[in-house]
Amino acid sequence: MKFIDEASIKVIAGKGGNGCLSFRREKYIARGGPDGGDGGDGGSIYLIGDAALNTLVDFRFQPRYRAQTGQQGMGTDCTGAGGDDLLVRVPIGTSVFDDETQSFLGDVSNPGDKLLVARGGKHGLGNVHFKSSTNRAPRQTKPGEEGEVRDLRLELKLIADVGLLGLPNAGKSTLVNTVSAARPKVADYPFTTLVPSLGVVSVGDDASFVIADIPGLIEGAADGAGLGVQFLKHLSRTRILLHLLDVQPIDGSDPVENYHVIERELENYSQAIADKERWLVFTKSDLLSEQAQKQRVSEIIDALSYQGPTYSISAVSHQGTDELMQLVSQRLDELSEEAEDIAAREEVHQFSLQKRQERIAKRQVTNDDTNNDDDIDDADIEVHYEP
Repeated sequence: MKFIDEASIKVIAGKGGNGCLSFRREKYIARGGPDGGDGGDGGSIYLIGDAALNTLVDFRFQPRYRAQTGQQGMGTDCTGAGGDDLLVRVPIGTSVFDDETQSFLGDVSNPGDKLLVARGGKHGLGNVHFKSSTNRAPRQTKPGEEGEVRDLRLELKLIADVGLLGLPNAGKSTLVNTVSAARPKVADYPFTTLVPSLGVVSVGDDASFVIADIPGLIEGAADGAGLGVQFLKHLSRTRILLHLLDVQPIDGSDPVENYHVIERELENYSQAIADKERWLVFTKSDLLSEQAQKQRVSEIIDALSYQGPTYSISAVSHQGTDELMQLVSQRLDELSEEAEDIAAREEVHQFSLQKRQERIAKRQVTNDDTNNDDDIDDADIEVHYEP
């Protein structure tokens, strides 16, 4: 199934039922008075978390959702039935934004979580409510209110404890393959990983955490190079980032410069994510002898003037991977279960909004150029695929 982590939908809550204009008509009862009942409330629309879903692709094929309208009131003071609420299933980790106001509406973070996104219209009133000592035969009613209508933008952020950073072919997918049951594609060419994937790492009998593998970054990713930085949003909820660095890249590049490339792209994307706790992990240590590996790592650390935690592993030979996962698990236990970083979430939202507006502006310019094309013999067709 194709991985879609952003989608736009329209939700239309149900309209409230109108009040009824009715008078009691019964044998032997003169001037029975008003007995028009109220209408029913319109149905509301909720998003509900479903652990069985892991992509927003379904919303590309069904972008409109409408809740049921409330039934109109009836005579003999009968109230109309309320419209049924509409429950829309979304993956865990979905953030919801109002596409018109760009306001944040909420998150769906756990299975069964319900988020109200469009409130149903209030019911109308029947003429029974308008009777008085001076108006014994009222002919006034109140119509039901319209339900809320919203254009929503859904963003899926994978919920993980640990995130992996690095250039393409740094060994991220191989590490996930080794330490978890997840099986992302592994090959000897760049951009093997095209979509994020999650793996559950078990440490001991009763400890585990979730690790996220995202597609590799390259220089200029913040400006759209490679796969861009659209998948970095999935790191906004992680608590620890592991920066994987190949000590001997097959393309002959400098590991020191490779490190700075990732750090620059991370800071360009979100300073809040760049400020998260990061560990430097040197990969593919099996390609060098133990002595050469230590010397190479020492040279890189000195060149970087790096002061944080460093580790050397080989995911292929399982060298150092178990020890690294145990240390990560211990560190996660030490970190408090804090709420999601509001600053990181806001920065990620603003960045996504900026890129979205750029795509819309580019599309409008393209449409204007097409409309101004005086060559009637040409059939200019351009298809845009929006990530």
